[in-house]
Amino acid sequence: MRDTWSLDVLYTGFDDKRWSEDLKKLDDCVEKFLSFAAKLSDENEKETIKEGLKLLEELEGLSAQMMIFCELRGAADTRDKDSMSYEGVLSQKRNRTRAAETKFAEYVAARKNLEQDIKEDAFLTSYAYLLRNMAEDNRHLLSGDVEEALAKMDISGGAAWSSLQGYLTSSVEADLGGKKLTLSEVRNLAYSPSREERKAAYEAELACYDKIKDSVAYALNSIKMQDISECELRGFASPLAKTLYYARMKEETLNALLEAMTEYMPQFWRYLRLKAEKLGYADGLPWYELFAPLGKSTKRYTTEEARDCLITVFSSFSPDMAEMMKRAFAEDWIDFYPRNGKVGGAFCEALNSKKEFRVLTNFSGSFSDLVTLAHELGHGYHDFMVHDNEPLNMEYSMPVAETASTFNENVITGYAIDHTGDEEEKLALIESQLSDTAQIMCDIYSRFLFESEVVERRRESFLFADELNEIMLDAQKKAYGNGLDENCLHPYMWVCKSHYYSADLGFYNYPYAFGGLFARGLYAKYKKEGSAFVENYKKMLKNTPVMSVEDVAKICGIDLTDKEFWMMSLHSYDAEIDEFEQLIKNA
Repeated sequence: MRDTWSLDVLYTGFDDKRWSEDLKKLDDCVEKFLSFAAKLSDENEKETIKEGLKLLEELEGLSAQMMIFCELRGAADTRDKDSMSYEGVLSQKRNRTRAAETKFAEYVAARKNLEQDIKEDAFLTSYAYLLRNMAEDNRHLLSGDVEEALAKMDISGGAAWSSLQGYLTSSVEADLGGKKLTLSEVRNLAYSPSREERKAAYEAELACYDKIKDSVAYALNSIKMQDISECELRGFASPLAKTLYYARMKEETLNALLEAMTEYMPQFWRYLRLKAEKLGYADGLPWYELFAPLGKSTKRYTTEEARDCLITVFSSFSPDMAEMMKRAFAEDWIDFYPRNGKVGGAFCEALNSKKEFRVLTNFSGSFSDLVTLAHELGHGYHDFMVHDNEPLNMEYSMPVAETASTFNENVITGYAIDHTGDEEEKLALIESQLSDTAQIMCDIYSRFLFESEVVERRRESFLFADELNEIMLDAQKKAYGNGLDENCLHPYMWVCKSHYYSADLGFYNYPYAFGGLFARGLYAKYKKEGSAFVENYKKMLKNTPVMSVEDVAKICGIDLTDKEFWMMSLHSYDAEIDEFEQLIKNA
């Protein structure tokens, strides 16, 4: 088992013969689709639609595989110039078909017999959801030439600004006691057992952001303005409305979620104040103490120990998940440790063409890192569930994207809590879970408030770094209430979160709250129903690319527009917060 991932299943490098062959093949795919779109005919509509879908399967599959290779290389080393160059080359090749794809979508939308054709043809039936969405989405498409122009402009617009943010945050160095650290390394020290080190790391982190704040502020302003402008062109009321539309999620669901969160949030403020009091703070928790460990769980994991623990725990949930995890470790699907030039945080990327995935983490050996691995491997399991779908039926929407991952968090942490008889260790484990959930509740809500305010104000004015800091602090005060010391917050949280930096994917915050609390509700059902739950869970994951958020939840008997479901999910934390209070009193 290596410390870094292997991408050889895709290509061994840009000098790989397969890469040059696929570049040529991609050109051929582009030309075939352009030729097809130029000859669209009303004579045999059913066969024309089938041909278009089959051409898109080939085009999407190949271009995605090649772009993912570039993105993964770039994430592992943001200084990889070849990856950046080829991303631009691939974008230009792919953008040549934008006008043709728009023309095909218009063709599908104009078919009066579309529903009948779907009913009569098995291939079209398999793509029924895609075709219906294609017809509906056509209302928000512009002319083919304009779509192509926008895609080309994005290469040096939103995509370039996003790359700048990633480059700056991955390459900037923090100075901690004369030692140079990457941003990921210094942020990991928030989990240090030393209060002095946690505080010093927090101060070094803030100083680090001060070096790059102005450049990142320009990136954020430019990306949000691009998103706002495109929404106006496409007929969306706002970037949030666009996000909900493409998430295939009702506004009623989001409102039910947010209402439940704000109603229950004081319970998490209570948890934060209890932690603050335990650590000796009278006015709430300082920001740098958010992840301060409590209890005596000093266990550190090697990557081998993390592997063995995860396989043991998830074998009891579903043997196929355990087998998947074995492969991920054995076949070098994971890039574990932080290093200079490597992006921060963690993610999972599906390699749909190979029925595999790759995981990036910044592993330091803590229990939190073990949970992160479980989280990302949950994404991988979700990908495995859709691998047998049709090639164009593998992409699922933002909200459900965080469901399987956060479900895994509940499983691993619940298992650890249930299998310890030591009160100090139990305190550490419960505190870890409550800390992670406070991120879903308070931090994610603060991000939602921040982005909402930024989008609203960006319509009229440019927001400099100091203004962005003020907006972030206001959002944190509302979201964390009296749980944090308002004199020690984190004004620069907008700099390091890559989720803000996509012109195509605004408001990538509430999906984490949705995924976390949806998963918590699913976990409650699992604990109640046992193995009978697992098959419905798998069925639900498999159908996420071909159903709306609300419909896919119904597979597990859940109404997402009902606030009571979300309250049920949240109230499952009551006992843990109560036990946390008792444990810190006994400690």
